[in-house]
Amino acid sequence: MKATASSGQRERLVIVGNGMVGHHCVEQLVSRGALQRFEVRVFGEERQRAYDRVHLSEYFGGSCAETLALCEHDFYDANGVHLHLSEAVQEIDRERREVVTAEGRYGYDQLVLATGSYPFVPPIEGSSGNARLVYRTLDDLDGIRAAAAGARRGVVVGGGLLGLEAANALKSLGLEAHVVEFAPRLMPVQLDGEGGAALKAQIEALGVGVQLSRATQSVSAGETYRYRMNFDGGEHLETDLIVFSAGIRPQDALGRGCGLDIAARGGVVIDNHCRSSDPRIFAIGECASWNGSVFGLVAPGYSMARNLAGLLMGEAAVAFTGADMSTKLKLLGVDVGSIGDAHGATPGARSYRFIDEANSAYRRLVVDASGKHVLGAVLVGDNSYYDTLLQYAQNGIALPADPAALILPQGGGAPALGADALPDSATICSCHNVSKGAVCAAIDSGCSDLAAVKGCTKAATGCGGCAALLKQVFEHELTARGVAVDKSLCEHFAYTRQELYGLVRVEGIRTFSELLQRHGKGHLGCDICKPAVGNILASCWNQPIMDPALVPLQDTNDTFMANMQKNGTYSVVPRIPGGEITPDKLIVIGQVAKKYDLYTKITGGQRIDLFGAQLHELPLIWGELIEAGFETGHAYGKSTRTVKSCVGSTWCRYGVQDSVAMALRLEDRYKGLRSPHKLKFAVSGCTRECAEAQSKDIGVIATDKGWNLYVCGNGGMRPRHAELFATDLDDETLVRLIDRVLMFYIRTADKLQRTSVWRENLEGGLDYLKQVVIDDSLGLASELEAQMQHVVDQYECEWANALNDPEKLKRFRTFVNDRRADPDVHFVREREQRRPAAPLHLIPTVEEAV
Repeated sequence: MKATASSGQRERLVIVGNGMVGHHCVEQLVSRGALQRFEVRVFGEERQRAYDRVHLSEYFGGSCAETLALCEHDFYDANGVHLHLSEAVQEIDRERREVVTAEGRYGYDQLVLATGSYPFVPPIEGSSGNARLVYRTLDDLDGIRAAAAGARRGVVVGGGLLGLEAANALKSLGLEAHVVEFAPRLMPVQLDGEGGAALKAQIEALGVGVQLSRATQSVSAGETYRYRMNFDGGEHLETDLIVFSAGIRPQDALGRGCGLDIAARGGVVIDNHCRSSDPRIFAIGECASWNGSVFGLVAPGYSMARNLAGLLMGEAAVAFTGADMSTKLKLLGVDVGSIGDAHGATPGARSYRFIDEANSAYRRLVVDASGKHVLGAVLVGDNSYYDTLLQYAQNGIALPADPAALILPQGGGAPALGADALPDSATICSCHNVSKGAVCAAIDSGCSDLAAVKGCTKAATGCGGCAALLKQVFEHELTARGVAVDKSLCEHFAYTRQELYGLVRVEGIRTFSELLQRHGKGHLGCDICKPAVGNILASCWNQPIMDPALVPLQDTNDTFMANMQKNGTYSVVPRIPGGEITPDKLIVIGQVAKKYDLYTKITGGQRIDLFGAQLHELPLIWGELIEAGFETGHAYGKSTRTVKSCVGSTWCRYGVQDSVAMALRLEDRYKGLRSPHKLKFAVSGCTRECAEAQSKDIGVIATDKGWNLYVCGNGGMRPRHAELFATDLDDETLVRLIDRVLMFYIRTADKLQRTSVWRENLEGGLDYLKQVVIDDSLGLASELEAQMQHVVDQYECEWANALNDPEKLKRFRTFVNDRRADPDVHFVREREQRRPAAPLHLIPTVEEAV
């Protein structure tokens, strides 16, 4: 018996497809309480649960399937949704209202097709195996990775969005990459001729070959490489593997097989409510055709999913009336933007163009016949203009008297509209369809900070491209409601961290008391300003943090130059530059650990941590380590931690540069650097990336011409991949650019702000950072380098300094007049880790230790 609502049981809702759109539909249903009404069953043919295909290329940069997953592993079970992975639906029996898989038959009352699309591979004679790869799923990427092993060159057929992503993937695997495109320009759907030419120039400058107007006729055996691609006209190109990314086709086989109406160009035909020709079957995403159009972006699919979820729950029907196909992308590190009628196809449309051939940059603004409204735009090389132009286009805002001013060089994008110029209907986040009005409503309901607004509305949690605009709207609306957007560090300083840094640097201030007297109020400071100022002073002057005037500014870890663990003991972490260590030093670490009964662990940063040291033992342990040649590893500080490295060209047969030597150089240079947050580096000897440089604040990857520099990545709570900053650098240029990047970060970041968050909040983004650091647009380069050199010259191992000062050593006594351990603290064994049996209140505070 089939369960129906009328029988008192839940209706059976089956969703075929567990991609981004299918998963979003499930999320929308769960948030609306649909599990009270429906028994929901989801089928996915892949073995992984829904993952982020928008950032698929990050899979080659260190991300795994779990990192890309769109939900926690228990999301479906926790919400009562039956998830069938690796179980493809083979047939739909409309008469019996059942879906058929290899495992059995499942009944439905309502059926949703979210099967997405599949890559189109043209029928080319001789293409098979490694000459017929595609770029669509994680399994596809695993196949490309396997094919790349031992290969030298790879070719992508297709110069669209996914084709260029695939070319970037081949390049990241260490292959010489080429793109072959049938059309006379790259990204022919989004870009016009001039935009395609600018993109081609930028991509070729990155070392990717581009072949345009090429039709591959056949694939045969190569002479220098494994395959030869034979083009129409007699030309050819040899390669070791071929990836096809020549477009997508709607995955509509299930709809065809059960007799649903199919559009002439493919796709299940749907009405304005995503309903197919069978009233019990719906289609959303790339498998659906609305008014003859298939939408290949995630935002339209999300819109369909939201509308359908509301319809299934009996809410007032919201019609799907098409989608804005505007896109903002970064392809191989190159900004590309396309808005609305980018080709000026609207009758009477006129265009303004800005062409910068020297920098391969291009901008086109398309306006209507009246010259008063934006119809579309094309951007190549600088997307800082995108947000403003998109708001003009989407909201019909009247253009200024000189529309060309919107695309002419401004040093930071188009003149900002201002949040007050946007109507409540203005779309802030297209991924989740969040309007300015929704943001305002969230603020009115009590969301008093940006994180709360994001959590309430989901704005800026998709692709993240709207983060800057969301922040602008949020701060404007707070101000409009009479709420001051206070950026003061704390009650004692009416300045931001950046402003305080400037005061300290310009006025040569070297103590907290002097800064408080000149620019603050009160007499003591607080737990916010004291460590922040302590960090600024250390970043500027690099004086030993144990100096009497600086000790009161430090937090617990810096006070004792060791990380306090949850049991009240401390960890000892000697520096092991680049992960390189001698047998003698390894023996010393083992002897010290054994002597003081410490738990040892090799960290992810290629060091050895020693856990369980009591306060009074710290000087004894460090005395032995320093005598053996070790230095403090700064594991307790907001400072440079580690420079991870692979073995590079010294040992590895793939290494093209000496990554260990460079890691040693970088760690030796920056080992005493204090910054707003901890810093981690890595150096990889080739693009196989064994040191995981693209997940670090500063990442360096060897090329056959030098070094590629990546900046502002990190793991942790908010993982972020570093971005390619400069390529093929020699040793000296690499170090010089790192000096500038780090000092500019230290100079401008907020307190406790990691480089990744600093970069995301940096107005003008990566391009602005390049202008400051590489082009010296602010004239700061020599100053930043000199400031870094001062820090380097002032370096002194903090533990060595403390061991030579009897007054500083008094801080490491459990009792003021007694060097012995606390007799009331006893240790018991547990996982080879010593834990105090005494309660934590017996562990001495900073004041008691003094």
